[in-house]
Amino acid sequence: MSLGKSAVAEPPLNAPLNLKFDYTRSTGPTVGAFVTGLRDGRIVGARGSDGRIFVPPPEYDPVTHEPLTDFVEVGLTGTVVSWTWNADPLPGQPFDRPFAWALVRLDGADTSMLHAVDVASPDDIDTGMRVRVRWASERTGGIHDIAAFEPGEATADTPSEPGEPVSMITTPVDLHYRHSASPEESWYLRGLKEGKIIGGRTGPGEKVYVPPRGASPTDGVPTKEPVELPDKGTVTTFCIVNVPFMGQQIKPPYVAAYVLLDGADIPFLHLILECEATDVRMGMRVEAKWRPREEWDHTLRNIEYFRPTGEPDAEFDTFKHHL
Repeated sequence: MSLGKSAVAEPPLNAPLNLKFDYTRSTGPTVGAFVTGLRDGRIVGARGSDGRIFVPPPEYDPVTHEPLTDFVEVGLTGTVVSWTWNADPLPGQPFDRPFAWALVRLDGADTSMLHAVDVASPDDIDTGMRVRVRWASERTGGIHDIAAFEPGEATADTPSEPGEPVSMITTPVDLHYRHSASPEESWYLRGLKEGKIIGGRTGPGEKVYVPPRGASPTDGVPTKEPVELPDKGTVTTFCIVNVPFMGQQIKPPYVAAYVLLDGADIPFLHLILECEATDVRMGMRVEAKWRPREEWDHTLRNIEYFRPTGEPDAEFDTFKHHL
């Protein structure tokens, strides 16, 4: 059902968003050597095919693209190559007071590394200044093992006893930003707030996409017309999730499926519940299970999941072009 021009005239939505998660990765031999060195109170670089010492070491030689394996320990003192003043530190940065960011070339290295320099004002730092590492009180195998650089030459420091190599590192990611929805995305989000599913098309008789696109992906014609779709559809393809993972809200096994809503020309991904995972199949007819109205917001989470309708399965020919 076309919604006419009223939905089109409303201004786009926008909202603050916070993307927060712990990014965990294996270090491999090169990054592993660097972060293991930091934990043990040493700074390790790697020698490239042209003889240059890279700190931090890249995983592959920038000239030959071969893995770097010739590790070299460099000094704990270096020279400021360039710098900038950070007058308004952000949460999570090395200090909650003004400080400098600088590129520091450590003694014995041919490249520079970016880190904080702990000085009171921009008058206290200059290109060419000598700085030394200040280690964190506790070192775990990561770049934060260097608390900061500070003016002066290196003092005697006893490295820690070597332990097991660091093979995994976890980096917290916490990104705050404001998302401005496109006009077409705003139709869709406003519809969900009202318990409706809104798609879009470029004009009468054209393909209906849900969520709506800004333009047709086949010919680039702008999307002009919002279309309300029913909350019933057909399972096209699906996956049974059997593997547990951190933050999982549903106990496996469960099904994630692409659902082709009646009247739509592209399926979208959602959960299938209220049946055994092994009973889900291509062509199964399903309907949306909405959350209580008082919980509705501008989000697809308003639909808790899809569930079987009990109708006969759709014929394969009706969805074979949407797999």
